Amino acid sequence: MSLLRRLEERKGDAAPVANAQEITVKPVVADSLGKVKERLRNLTIASLNEVKDPTDQIIREKLEELVQTEGTEIPRQERARIVDEIFNDIVGYGPLESALADQKISEIMVNGHQHVYVESGGRLHPADFVFRSQEHLMTIIDRIVSSIGRHVDEASPMVDARLKDGSRVNVILPPLSLIGPVLTIRKFSKIPFTAAKLVEYGSLSPKMVAFLEACVKGRLNIIVSGGTGSGKTTLLNVLSSFIPDDERIVTIEDAAEIQLGQDHVISLESRPANTEGRGQVSIRDLVRNALRMRPDRIIVGEVRSSEALDMLQAMNTGHDGSLTTTHANTPRDTIARVETMVMMAGMDLPLQAIRAQIASAVDVIVQQSRLRDGSRRVTNITEITGMEGDIVSMQDIFVFETQGQLDENGRFRGRYKATGIRPNCLEKIRNNGVMIHEDWFT
Repeated sequence: MSLLRRLEERKGDAAPVANAQEITVKPVVADSLGKVKERLRNLTIASLNEVKDPTDQIIREKLEELVQTEGTEIPRQERARIVDEIFNDIVGYGPLESALADQKISEIMVNGHQHVYVESGGRLHPADFVFRSQEHLMTIIDRIVSSIGRHVDEASPMVDARLKDGSRVNVILPPLSLIGPVLTIRKFSKIPFTAAKLVEYGSLSPKMVAFLEACVKGRLNIIVSGGTGSGKTTLLNVLSSFIPDDERIVTIEDAAEIQLGQDHVISLESRPANTEGRGQVSIRDLVRNALRMRPDRIIVGEVRSSEALDMLQAMNTGHDGSLTTTHANTPRDTIARVETMVMMAGMDLPLQAIRAQIASAVDVIVQQSRLRDGSRRVTNITEITGMEGDIVSMQDIFVFETQGQLDENGRFRGRYKATGIRPNCLEKIRNNGVMIHEDWFT
């Protein structure tokens, strides 16, 4: 079996490569740098055709040798970089590797092969790389999704996947996309954020952290709400870190992102249907199953559909201290969104009963927002206080007030402020043996 075929099976690379006998070194004047890299890539693969199961080290060593002997037109100081680029193209994720390795980049957006953007420091800007062609981009996409046993093509043009480091990947292809293959990667932080880091970044205040820690340890049910990319999962990770080590925790996610340091953690991940439409295991299925696993806490990465009903029932039936996230722009919108998701369960419950269930189950909503300056902040910590007539009543405990002005770093000036309201949930927190400090609320 040729090296090319073995690499196709191993990485999903379908790019055609000529035989070694067909490859000739073109005159230097006729070669652009891109053509030189393509020629060296082909030479490397062709020269290893007789090597059985070449390791990454063997491939890199052969590539370095060929760059020295066949890439004399490449400046010496550039050769190490060229070796890395070609190596990544053969066995890795091509030009994506540099962005994946850059800890400052949090998101990568590929809008067709010639337009790539990255998010860094909360702001979007064009990346310093593109793909050679649409076929090159599709080769990398196939390599990503095939590594987890998934497939994407015109017949199945959408897929969610995950890199080995946990980064989330979404792909959508033509004909659904009119600009070519679209690839979005939300990177997975290798080092979990801590509460201290969030305070350092200005995402919330020390008093807010202390109160939220008391809420988690005091077994309050908490929903973290916010828009896409606002930092909900990061905050959920931080809140989850406050759960005591002696509790049994079950996490349920579409793509595993929650990073817990506790020992007694069971991580469950949903599964999409296969190409025949069978084998799907939904978040709702996992929530129902988790109730039979004797959990002390249930953490759902995100509720977005009918599983909201099962989550509320879990919160109302002895699983205090459960945590989840959802998409909503304000705490009041969160209530309306949960109502809608419960209706999707098809139980035909009256709206009054749904709202009563929400008011009884949910204690606190933490609103996470991404502001126009790119910063991510907790803008509200809101307590659910019960029902007033047929309306779920709530009160803000902490808010972020912006002054509408920018500081020297281009960030909004503002402050975190306690509203002065003493939460009704303090009694429940104290009953669970957690200390409360009254100065948090002044």
